[in-house]
Amino acid sequence: MAAGDTTGDTTDSGAGLRIELNAAEQRDDACLLTFVVENRQDGDIDRAVYETVLFDTEGRVDRLTLFNFADLPAGRVRVRQFAVPELSCASLGRVLINGVSSCEAGDTGADACDGALELDSRTAIEVLG
Repeated sequence: MAAGDTTGDTTDSGAGLRIELNAAEQRDDACLLTFVVENRQDGDIDRAVYETVLFDTEGRVDRLTLFNFADLPAGRVRVRQFAVPELSCASLGRVLINGVSSCEAGDTGADACDGALELDSRTAIEVLG
């Protein structure tokens, strides 16, 4: 697990956006990644797309992709799933949130998507940013 990992810690650490990798499940030739996302800010996020890098268990980059977390209402928890084709979950070692590709947040501003980003994992797969 990553340094500073808060797996199992349910305390509220304040405002910001929390993204947790909650599960990784093999589905045929795809790895289904399930994220729990909580927008702890005062304003809604209409669209949040992150450039994401997937590393294998040896530390090599497997691919760079975009994960569209869509709308994230203020004060609400949302679950988002991404099926990554031709990927074995067992070979996935790390997920890097490399940066914001697109953020639409109205009055909340573009910083809403990365200003106070908290990352966590409930799996053996490390999530970092």
